Amino acid sequence: MNIFLTGQCTLHWGRMEFGNIGNYYILEPLIRFLHKKFPDSYICTTFQLSESFCSREKVTVLPMEYYYGWDEDISKGEEEYSIAMHYSQTGELIKTTPFIAQLLNSDLFIDFSGDIWGENADFLGADRFQVGLYKDKVAQLLGKKTAMICGSPGPIPAISEQFAKEVYSGFDLVTNREPLSTIELKNRGFDISKTKDVACPAFCFEPSEFNAIENLPQVSDFIKSNRPKIGIVICGWNFLIGPFDKWPRDDADYLPFVNEIEVISSKIDADFILMSHSNGFPIPPAKFQLQHGRDYPIIKQLHTILEQRGKVKNVKTFDGVYDAWQTKAIIGQFDLFISGRVHAAVAALSQHVPTVIIDYGHEPKAHKLRGFAAVAEVTDFVADPQISGEISEKTLFAWNTRRQYTAHLQNRIPKVKEMAESTFNLLKDICDDQ
Repeated sequence: MNIFLTGQCTLHWGRMEFGNIGNYYILEPLIRFLHKKFPDSYICTTFQLSESFCSREKVTVLPMEYYYGWDEDISKGEEEYSIAMHYSQTGELIKTTPFIAQLLNSDLFIDFSGDIWGENADFLGADRFQVGLYKDKVAQLLGKKTAMICGSPGPIPAISEQFAKEVYSGFDLVTNREPLSTIELKNRGFDISKTKDVACPAFCFEPSEFNAIENLPQVSDFIKSNRPKIGIVICGWNFLIGPFDKWPRDDADYLPFVNEIEVISSKIDADFILMSHSNGFPIPPAKFQLQHGRDYPIIKQLHTILEQRGKVKNVKTFDGVYDAWQTKAIIGQFDLFISGRVHAAVAALSQHVPTVIIDYGHEPKAHKLRGFAAVAEVTDFVADPQISGEISEKTLFAWNTRRQYTAHLQNRIPKVKEMAESTFNLLKDICDDQ
């Protein structure tokens, strides 16, 4: 069984493994589930992964340019589409390309694009969504089994909508990791007859063992404390003023979060820990070293403002650089978690930690946060940062009902994990249906 894994998550080296920690939460269980359901499979991908990952997880990396290389990609996509169209009409392959050659050698084509199958793709490069549609359609025209899995597709740009509908209906299977994407697509007239709502594989990502974090600086003292512990993750998408990567930011940009944390602190006597959920690394060929990502300066500035105002007495930041496994293990130690990143929220919810999810504060908005909350059945705990007082109100509600909240997660999360694995059962079904 030859599996070709590609899609909009085709990014430069390290981005899927060592940048946004949530990306890795998804990647590892996705690959492991594929091997579990297709135990003798050969998996190749345009995702640019480390040698250690490829060796450990039995994956072969193809050149990124097979999918998108930031160089005349639209013309390459158009050419491949023309070749595949001619083949579908005549059975004649007039020419090949590295991408087409790989397709012809594959039994299953998988598009994994997360939340960037749509207009968000074009933030990464010119015509990127259109190029991705060509790649999907070429696989379909060549008669391959095709699936788009574990995504949150949309919003769809109007200029590409008709072609997107054609491509979407041509997949043998689509699994969306939350229901709101499916609703949005149905409302836009997409054929959702082969679409199944599931859950994100990230719910199944396993944290490190406790002994991997218990002696970490700062974390060790945090674990030993008998005081209630509330974790907070804020990212650039949560601010009321965009863009998400705006830097530097004025102190005034932080006031909505500062005011909310001060209210929470006045009602709950707890330790408040600000932490990052993103990492970075030097650009190759510089020697690799995991380092702080773009969340870290945000939480440090927030911490400085809170300390200067002096109303929150027990607020700290975690200053270490933690890998994905350590990060999830640390999150599991909190009594309550407030997260502006959806996969940091997944890390908490999947470990039965009562969680408040902060929605995006500026455009382009993403429906995935509320969709993930719907999967976990915790929509009452999604807070809109544009509504003054909502973060503190939802947090106090979560704190006051934390025992019931934890009990709910203990009952719900096993079902969510089954939903996450169901994607791969469905993949097996379409491959067995020859």
